[in-house]
Amino acid sequence: MFSPLMMNTWVTASIVAVIAGIVGFFAVLRGSTFAAHAIPNGAFAGAAGASLLGINVIWGLAVFAVAGALGIGTLGADTRGRRAREDVVTALALVVMLGLGALFVSISSQYAEETYALLFGEVFGVSRGEVLPILGLGVVVAIAIGVAFRPLMLTSALPEVAEARGVSTRGVELYFLIVMALATSMTVPVVGALLMFSLMIGPAAAARSVTARPGTAMTLSVVIALATVWLSIALSYQTNWPLGFFVGTIGAAFYLIGLAARAVAPRRAQAVIS
Repeated sequence: MFSPLMMNTWVTASIVAVIAGIVGFFAVLRGSTFAAHAIPNGAFAGAAGASLLGINVIWGLAVFAVAGALGIGTLGADTRGRRAREDVVTALALVVMLGLGALFVSISSQYAEETYALLFGEVFGVSRGEVLPILGLGVVVAIAIGVAFRPLMLTSALPEVAEARGVSTRGVELYFLIVMALATSMTVPVVGALLMFSLMIGPAAAARSVTARPGTAMTLSVVIALATVWLSIALSYQTNWPLGFFVGTIGAAFYLIGLAARAVAPRRAQAVIS
């Protein structure tokens, strides 16, 4: 499990988990979970197109993910910056990109195995050539979040106050969607388009259910994402079951544990007071 051949797996999965935990925190805080589901599934079309052209699938993922984010962010808000039609626009963007993906897959008769890997993840198949692009995208995403941390927090928690202070909620939303698209590009090859949503949203939702403090919640989100990925790799390696199965079930388990902890906390506080 810790052989040299597995080092790409552990390193890549750890990078992905950290970024998923950070971006997922803001996705949950901003209520952008539908976009977090649509962008990676739609970006699958970019991977299919890149495969047909014989280039790295990560770049195809990035192009389609960013294009989808730009479409959702631009068309999903009205001229005053408030969210309007966002669910409809997100759904349409997803449908269009999935349609293109189906077309690209139908053109190639040798794409079935790679299609399965992109949909459900294939962390054990990550090559050395994919590690550096994933690391590079991870660094870019982390820097982008750090640069816009305060505007992201302000527009997420107090959008009216942000507007009063001259912060464009529409601009920040578009910025975040692009960051999410980049995070998607590095996550899909590891956990797959269908289960990237669980890795990005599950740990963040669990963390938010335990604490309302932003710094603590984000840190806990990263820790849970790392634990989810590491446990999934170990269990998948030992059982030969799909990695995605463990990512989904462990992520859901952490969320249920978070809900249980939140339900128990007030009772403990009341018992101490009495």
